[in-house]
Amino acid sequence: MEGRCAVETWTEFGFSGTPYTPKIKFGLGTNVFLCTGSDEVFVFSTQERKLRAVLQFPGPVSDLVECHDKQLLYVSCRSGVYCISFPFLLSRVQSSPADASSSPAELKISSDFLVVGEEGALSLLLVSSVLLILSQRDTSWLLSLYKTPEQTQSSSYEMLGSFRLPQVLADLNSDTEGQTGTRRRPVLVCVHPGHPKSPSSSSTSSSEMTITDSHFCLEPVLFKLLFGIDAALARSPVILCGLPDGRLCFLPLRLPGSQLRVLRSLEQPVVFVGASVVMETGPGLARCLVAVGEQGRVVLMKTDKGEPEGGGDMAGFIEGCVPGPVVCSFVDEHHLYYSTGSDLLVLDLSEGSSWREGKERDGETSRKTAAAFQSPTSLNVCRVIALAAPALNTTGDVQLLGLTIRGQLQRIILPAGREDAGSSNLPSTQVGRSVRDLLSAIGDVCERASVLKTAIKSKNQILRHLNHVLNISFLLLANKNSEEHLPMQEKQIRCYAETRWSRLLQKDSLNLTCVLDNSSPYVLEQGWTLSITVFPLSYSSSAEGESSSTNFSFPFHNLNPGETLEVSLPLSAAGDTSFPMRVSCSLIFSLSSLLGEEETAHLPSLQSSCISLPLNTLTVDWLHTLQVNSPTMHPISRNATSQSSNITTDTVQAFLNSHRSRCAGRGEGGGEGASKAEREQCSASVRVSSELLRDTLVLKSSDLDPRGPKSTPQNLCSSLLDWLLYESPEGVKMGHQGDRFVLSSSVVHARGPTGDTVKLTAKEVNVGEESLRAIEVQIESSSIAAVCGLHHAVLRRIQYQWRRRQQEVYFGLSSWCCFLWQCNNLQPPTSTCV
Repeated sequence: MEGRCAVETWTEFGFSGTPYTPKIKFGLGTNVFLCTGSDEVFVFSTQERKLRAVLQFPGPVSDLVECHDKQLLYVSCRSGVYCISFPFLLSRVQSSPADASSSPAELKISSDFLVVGEEGALSLLLVSSVLLILSQRDTSWLLSLYKTPEQTQSSSYEMLGSFRLPQVLADLNSDTEGQTGTRRRPVLVCVHPGHPKSPSSSSTSSSEMTITDSHFCLEPVLFKLLFGIDAALARSPVILCGLPDGRLCFLPLRLPGSQLRVLRSLEQPVVFVGASVVMETGPGLARCLVAVGEQGRVVLMKTDKGEPEGGGDMAGFIEGCVPGPVVCSFVDEHHLYYSTGSDLLVLDLSEGSSWREGKERDGETSRKTAAAFQSPTSLNVCRVIALAAPALNTTGDVQLLGLTIRGQLQRIILPAGREDAGSSNLPSTQVGRSVRDLLSAIGDVCERASVLKTAIKSKNQILRHLNHVLNISFLLLANKNSEEHLPMQEKQIRCYAETRWSRLLQKDSLNLTCVLDNSSPYVLEQGWTLSITVFPLSYSSSAEGESSSTNFSFPFHNLNPGETLEVSLPLSAAGDTSFPMRVSCSLIFSLSSLLGEEETAHLPSLQSSCISLPLNTLTVDWLHTLQVNSPTMHPISRNATSQSSNITTDTVQAFLNSHRSRCAGRGEGGGEGASKAEREQCSASVRVSSELLRDTLVLKSSDLDPRGPKSTPQNLCSSLLDWLLYESPEGVKMGHQGDRFVLSSSVVHARGPTGDTVKLTAKEVNVGEESLRAIEVQIESSSIAAVCGLHHAVLRRIQYQWRRRQQEVYFGLSSWCCFLWQCNNLQPPTSTCV
């Protein structure tokens, strides 16, 4: 094919992703029907070059077919098949307002036009007076046959029968739908043996039927070889079904007891089934059936001339693969036209005449066949997603009608040049036309280059973003594998938290402020979500066996290196005793964020796909939930004297005790019992080596000599309580209101989450016969839950510090002194603690 194709855009209407593949169908006269897969069908006039009407249906339109004899249009939707007459359609268009010349008439099709109520209709075909509907059920394909009424006004459609075919390899269609977001409809065509003869004089149009997009006439010999001698003798039309699971099935329409049978399997969704003349033996007769798959597989079915001693002719199948994927396709007498979405190509089938060589040249024939399939001619027309049947104009040029992904209806003219045609003596009219075609081709190439450039840029951005995500994933997984030896402060992406009490509507609640710290060299871009799961370490499952965990999700955008993200979440209300609590932090990346919103909408399986990467786990214990009484603390530096603190503490404490005694004495018959119960308290204690504290706490908070005044027993006790309450060795610390209160006493009075008062006392004691000096932390409260919880929290802090120190010793950083701790069993004290 010599020369350049000319592209003329007739109209443009935008449409987004649709559930079904688009389709172009020629109607009566110069009208063209465009089915985009949405709930609208457009009627375009090729003569007036404008959109005349828009038919609005109750649901997405999957297919349409016209009846030229009765001037009817059948349209399939999810709810069934609708029938609209052309005279009614034209009358509604002509009766539209005067300004209809600027805008098309909009016609809403109601349920009054429903003629067959069959759910899930995907493809339609009209053979004489029989309407065929192919639909999909749960586990099978259903082909239903209905007899159309003789009167166009009648809505009585008699069901003649139905045929079922079990589904196999259903995942082929699901993969296609998952990649493109569009469901491919099955292909339905009718093959006639030779020239079909009309059964009655009324069917004059059928007697002159030639090759069209859904009806074509096949050479009788090839028809008999493919579909059997019974169908050939009965001159029965044969229905060909190209299914999305790759099977090509056939059904003789007028043979009693006929069933759907498999003719061939392409092992990929069937896009197109047609016929080509190749080498014509009779007017309008095709000598080759063509089936095209979505991934580019092409199957040619033709007659192989057998040798005289071999027994005669046989049906030959020639398979090849063209560069795919194939979005849409059509054939004319000698060519196969198909679009890959990025380019429109043509394959010359006339070269197949050399494929009918003898058996002695099978190897050479195979090589020629493969080379021919892999060498289609590019027409430099991009983004075509639907093609109408090719036609020839008066000058012999091939005309294609195409629909682009942007909603442009284009006429594509392919000049049919001759090899011996010289270009030096062209008439002036042809020279001007060649220039016009050249400019049109340049415009198409520029548009194609722009589309490819945009696609490459988008893919590069996706790959860069995905590479970023993989780097972060490897970093976090490496940290997870070495988390036993890697301190939390050294992790490049980590979470730490702070507890804080707040009061709202006279109700206290404990809140947790979680901070995501990004110390890595990577940017946490769009698509990341901070997920926090909170659950108590010890809980009683519900009646249904569900745990009492709570999950919080916080999406964010672009957390740069060195930046932090702070989020707050409710931890518990006053009176809740489910402590300690485990706080599990993780980063979740949604794979759908790699694509745009439109592409994600077409991939529902990707919306729930994500990458979950654990960060670290925090523990909120009873020490974090304490509300320290301010009289025992001062918002001043550590140089404040402890004498003023003790005076203030004793004064306020004496006032509270006297007020509490008076209130208890006013009770009726229970004042003495209440006072006695109040005095019954539990206690527990933990002892830590003084040498251990001097090396860890004093030197950590002071640059002074450990044997100096800062290391006195009084300072060691206050430093230990200050470290227990306000430091965050495991990533969680207790928040403070206003300025930081520094402990200057070895006694702390506080209130627990249940409202019970607790007392923490630190003092220096002698342990054992060798009189080892140790600091004893004593916990006292009337609540056994508070004592147990605080005792567990103190042990956790000291054990964690001991493990950290052991790791430092292992790596040669420092050394530890001996560690000693002792825990007393829970027991009532011998004297009342005030």
